[in-house]
Amino acid sequence: MLDDLNQFIFSSDTAFSIKAIEVFQFQYKYNEVYKRFVNSLNCTPSSLNAIEQIPFLPISIFKIHQVITTHFIPEKVFISSGTSGFANSQHFVKDLSLYERSFTLAFEQFYGSIKDYCVLGLLPSYLERQGSSLIYMVEKMMAASGHELNGLHLYDFKILAEKLKKLEALKQKTLLIGVTYALLDFAETFPMHLNNTIIMETGGMKGRKKELLRDEVHEKLKEAFTVDNIHSEYGMTELLSQAYAPSMGLFKTPEWMKILIREEDDPLKLSSSVFKSLTGGINVIDLANIYSCSFIATDDMGKLNADETFEVLGRMDNSDIRGCSLLTL
Repeated sequence: MLDDLNQFIFSSDTAFSIKAIEVFQFQYKYNEVYKRFVNSLNCTPSSLNAIEQIPFLPISIFKIHQVITTHFIPEKVFISSGTSGFANSQHFVKDLSLYERSFTLAFEQFYGSIKDYCVLGLLPSYLERQGSSLIYMVEKMMAASGHELNGLHLYDFKILAEKLKKLEALKQKTLLIGVTYALLDFAETFPMHLNNTIIMETGGMKGRKKELLRDEVHEKLKEAFTVDNIHSEYGMTELLSQAYAPSMGLFKTPEWMKILIREEDDPLKLSSSVFKSLTGGINVIDLANIYSCSFIATDDMGKLNADETFEVLGRMDNSDIRGCSLLTL
């Protein structure tokens, strides 16, 4: 079994492809659900020597099976918000320290130390249920920040607006992370000039509003808050890592996470080109998922650019609308 997982997963000393193949072999051996899936494809794990050869588990499997590597009693079970009429995904987390290190290091890679920020969450649909991995992340970020004005908000827009005005007067760096429909509601009710605040949308209308293009959402928010950029976060219940888009919906991954694109008409075939952008289904390698499955075929459509940034283009046909899905184009 793998030793010193934190060092193995998050260190840049070993090439990503080498680590990914080692994780694949580990999960093939100790994850019964993934092993059955790999075997059903007639894959020969012993001869696999490139990440492009690794089978990606359909994300819907998290709705009907316990996707676990090794046997353990989970520290936490994260549950997707789901949609009426559909089953919810469950992610059984053996070691919460892996999740905490993943989201902490990823945020620091793109935004600097969380200790420099006041953290405000506008996440009503997540607060109204149990088992949200996003709420867990934001609460831990607030604890690490330690700022006296940190807080999660439901629909108390007036209190949130007063906090932001106070923080702006103090010139305090602030992160306002929110579900899309709530940020739009807040922007309509309390538009204001923000100089020191990062506004980060996590995607999703949750059936509360008409679906909009991401560009439309960002333009509305930029106008309401007089900011140059709206930031985005790409994460999901089934992953322990997140990608971030500082502007224009162009996401970047941390070093232990990688995006590949599969053919839309052949879910088992990856697209490949070093010269142009690729469009198709989004496959994710998340090495922090060491105790579940690190190789996931999502239900999202995406575009992978030559510089390895990627865009989320919406949902694939015939996939149920996941609670944490991003905006549909």
